[in-house]
Amino acid sequence: MENKSNLKYVLIGAGIRGRAYTKAAIEEHGCQVVAVADPNEATRNFVRDTYNVPQEMCFESYEQLLSLGKIADFAMICTQDKMHVAPALMAIEQGYDLLLEKPAAPTPEECMQICKAAEAKGVRVLICHVLRYTQFFRTVKEIIDSGRIGKIMSIIHTEGVGNVHYSHSYVRGNWHNSKESSNMLLAKSCHDLDILQWLIGGNCKKIQSFGGLHYFKKENAPEGAPKRCLDGCPHEKTCPYHVNKIYLPEEMFHFAEIARPAAAKKVDPTDEEVRKALDTTNYGVCVFQSDNDVVDHQTVNMEFDNGETVVFTMAAFNFGTRRIRIMGTKGELSSEDMNNITLNLFCEDDPTSEYFGKPRTMQIATSKPGFDQTIIGGHGGGDRGIVDDLCLYFGEDTKTKSISSIRTSIMNHMLVFAAEESRATNTVVDVDEFVKKYNQ
Repeated sequence: MENKSNLKYVLIGAGIRGRAYTKAAIEEHGCQVVAVADPNEATRNFVRDTYNVPQEMCFESYEQLLSLGKIADFAMICTQDKMHVAPALMAIEQGYDLLLEKPAAPTPEECMQICKAAEAKGVRVLICHVLRYTQFFRTVKEIIDSGRIGKIMSIIHTEGVGNVHYSHSYVRGNWHNSKESSNMLLAKSCHDLDILQWLIGGNCKKIQSFGGLHYFKKENAPEGAPKRCLDGCPHEKTCPYHVNKIYLPEEMFHFAEIARPAAAKKVDPTDEEVRKALDTTNYGVCVFQSDNDVVDHQTVNMEFDNGETVVFTMAAFNFGTRRIRIMGTKGELSSEDMNNITLNLFCEDDPTSEYFGKPRTMQIATSKPGFDQTIIGGHGGGDRGIVDDLCLYFGEDTKTKSISSIRTSIMNHMLVFAAEESRATNTVVDVDEFVKKYNQ
């Protein structure tokens, strides 16, 4: 897409996500960031220097920035999970349209508060459910809407978080403790419950969930493992989670591109800065001896209003990527890598096709071979895609099929909260009754 937007925005939260969206907005669309707020001086100054933000428009807190009133077309809010609500409500009250990082808020009460505030003020809020904006899921949605596989009857969908990603973000990192951030399903997989509802195009009526934290626990620490990896762990060579393999140069995985800046809280940290973080913060702690409490695997069963059934599984124990199988009355769609789609039609009904009247299998590639579907690659193009659609929506009032209302996004958040209630109480939750408790 050509650079054609003159939209101006303020950035609240200049971490990895905020910088990713800013890069796309400015370099691909010619947007202008006119102010930035972040308590981390290094990341705040990176945005200042990279995108020529005046020093007097760089702030430590969102309160300082938003005290200026509405000075731009929209606001990007990319703070930590528990820090979304206050700046979002303040920006909404001032009339800002929002790009709001997911999850919208860590509780159902706060999610509904944001929804009602946005509707009352008449502002547009895009939640960063970036899967909707990938070419892969757009293609899947087009195939479903075309009727090629008939009416959806069942979906099996898996989010493979990836063992290294899980250890970094959900054992050692910002999302390791639900009291400090949010539950695992909300932090990582509200993407997925949103995309499942979007693909089906209906409403979930019943939900049930199982799962827990069973592996990354103190009782599973190998014998003799110290509290911190760098304190001479005898299992360094055989442990996939030793910090030398994730954060330091000796045996770094490609994930270090994300992991090192997060650990050191620097945009481009030195080895010395990373090592200091490993010596002093949770990023250097043995993965079996952290204070993490979020689940390492979870399954959610759903029934939708037209009888469709869904099984969704999130787990740490894999190399990462999503997998999906959609079963319809006329065929089946499946993918093992969020790129290559296998389409099995029970009977080709196109009279112009050489396969007319016969079973047919088709292969559809949605991106070039080797395309990175992970967070490092911008979530399969979703990070770029949502910014593309934002510029059309906020700049030209043009909505693509991927864009949803704030209420739809929040209702899909409510599925996560209902699933967590099911898991905690060992019950099947009626979604409508659950939502009523918070939608008074």
